[in-house]
Amino acid sequence: MARKFLVPKTVWLGQDALQSAQMDICSLGGKALIVSGQSMIRQGYMKMLTDMLDQNRLAWVIYSDISGEPTDQMIEKGAAVYMENKCDFIIGFGGGSPLDSAKAIGVLAVCGGKISDYMGKEITTALPPVVAIPTTAGTGSEVTQFTIITDTATDVKMLLKGNSLIPAVAVVDPVFTLQATESVTVAAGLDALTHAVEAYTSKKAYDQSDRYALSAVKRIFKYLPLVLQEPSNIVYREEMSTAAYEAGVSFSNSSVTLVHGMSRPIGALFHVPHGISNAMLLDVCLSFAAQGASELFGNLARVIGEAEDTDNDWEAANKFLKSLKNLCITCHVPTLAEYGIDKNAFLEQADKMAGDAVASGSPSNTRRETGKDEIKELYYKLWEN
Repeated sequence: MARKFLVPKTVWLGQDALQSAQMDICSLGGKALIVSGQSMIRQGYMKMLTDMLDQNRLAWVIYSDISGEPTDQMIEKGAAVYMENKCDFIIGFGGGSPLDSAKAIGVLAVCGGKISDYMGKEITTALPPVVAIPTTAGTGSEVTQFTIITDTATDVKMLLKGNSLIPAVAVVDPVFTLQATESVTVAAGLDALTHAVEAYTSKKAYDQSDRYALSAVKRIFKYLPLVLQEPSNIVYREEMSTAAYEAGVSFSNSSVTLVHGMSRPIGALFHVPHGISNAMLLDVCLSFAAQGASELFGNLARVIGEAEDTDNDWEAANKFLKSLKNLCITCHVPTLAEYGIDKNAFLEQADKMAGDAVASGSPSNTRRETGKDEIKELYYKLWEN
């Protein structure tokens, strides 16, 4: 069966990608809205970008009010800045939050209304061109047809999707990840790993998405521990940036599954960063999912070199799950309790979270029956470890 395979029109990947990409960036319009956070200004990276725009005689304005994970209120303010300044394209510069925000601002700038109007709908309207420049190796937002925005009225992390959300230009330059803290590096890296594993084991996976997913999984198991040992090693950082890009391509063309479905409500209600909430769920959720896809999980063990030729699929799958658990230990992933979440408060929200997870659609891609009852039980199981 023929499948459409979606990636940005132009991707620059590797050291010095920003300078190499300047002609592609500057051909998109005459005035850019740069969507970012304050950290890019403090770290000096913003000046690198604006100097490049100045050298090419492009006008620009900065919207740097993306603090934490993006909300509908941030998007509305950003769209107002875009329109008031008569911008004609957008540059998302930062972690996943500025990149997701840049896409959503483009939606409001063209389509109007509230961002919640677009939850669950396919966005097909032509949007302002978006340049996505990630500064973490994790979300893959620079290559995906998705964006996640929190609705502050309902405490729901809304999934918006559509081909129009794929950036026109992706600039994946590992130099921008060098100042990432260990906690950001871990959260981003395990987010990318979750994308790749879920994309590979999803019901919607196919050969082309599998190639990217398996490559990402192999890179992350090898290079995430090395980056933590040598955070200034640009080669290791580049491998992780490549892995995040590959994982983004894989899940954008396949899908995510149970972990992401259950993670979003935790983030929305308890304000846990997305990568960390994913990581907290990996052991419980993937142990559950593996029971419906032992061949696929077994193959993941073979790809990372943890399974023997004599292992059957289930033996190999368990070796992958053990390796995953060890990686999370290496990365010091906290439990819900260690993060400071109150058990009773969490369990009181379990029914709502399970309903929100099902409504997101992601758990239905799991290769095992996964309804509200199963998800609620898994939320409870998080407190048994």
